[in-house]
Amino acid sequence: MANFTKVGGFILMTFPGNADEIEIICASLFSVLYLLALTGNILIITVTSQDHTLHSPMYFFLKHLSFLDLCYISVTVPRSICDFFMHSGNISLWECILQCFAFITSCFAEVVMLTVMSYDRYVAICFPLHYEIIMDVSTCVYGVLAVWISGIIAGVMQTAATFSIHFCGPNIIHQFFCDVPQLLKLSCSNNFIREIGVTALVAFTAFLCFIFIGFSYTHIFSAVLRISSADGRAKAFSTCLPHLCVVILFYSTASFEFLKVHSDSPTGLDFLLTVFYTIVPPTVNPMIYSLRNKAIKVALRKVFKERKAYLC
Repeated sequence: MANFTKVGGFILMTFPGNADEIEIICASLFSVLYLLALTGNILIITVTSQDHTLHSPMYFFLKHLSFLDLCYISVTVPRSICDFFMHSGNISLWECILQCFAFITSCFAEVVMLTVMSYDRYVAICFPLHYEIIMDVSTCVYGVLAVWISGIIAGVMQTAATFSIHFCGPNIIHQFFCDVPQLLKLSCSNNFIREIGVTALVAFTAFLCFIFIGFSYTHIFSAVLRISSADGRAKAFSTCLPHLCVVILFYSTASFEFLKVHSDSPTGLDFLLTVFYTIVPPTVNPMIYSLRNKAIKVALRKVFKERKAYLC
């Protein structure tokens, strides 16, 4: 990564011109959403750790998904809140590299985690008698390790490829964080072969994960529809639908962002789509799981009752 740039830092400029009032509104909105995401995901981690009835592979993976969501949203939002309130978007080169690496790592790790969770649901529904044997402690641990290792590898590859190109002025990023597509616009050369190759590899791997999830749910729905009991079908759907909703939310928001045409001049739609794939999924995921999952709702009531009794 030697002599990869001619700039020592960047300026994060989400809104062109004098937009102090808009920045204050965005900072307030981001603060509310970030607090919601923190509260929801920490509650999920707490109840799945404390309640012994939730000590199963499904909730083990859910706990790690909530931790990933915290990492995913914390990479970009806290700094952007400070930048909006202070009306300053200066970010050093190495801060930008670190943010880019952490964001890609969290994003790709979440893709793999959703894939692992779909495999867990596939085994639980299609092979219920062998579930405890297949999804034992070692399988769960190896699954989480695979999630983090794949995320780190993707983060290193994508970050190294992005910052190996030459940047030259203007050093203005029209986004509230170091977004890769915006960084590529600052290149003073057309040598994108390495970057395009790495991006294509990461995108293809994410697409394979999506295909695997689709394959899993095809078999899951086929198995559920063969259940004769209405209560059995409802119980099976209640454990699978929240995860499927999270998958659809994550992939749809990310697809809209990365498949849209990136214009030279920033628009409000660009900002809105970026908010949808960076902030909305980590904020909404805990709500989806808590609203659709009876075990989570019971565990949450138990935690609140214990805290209320302790305070009284």
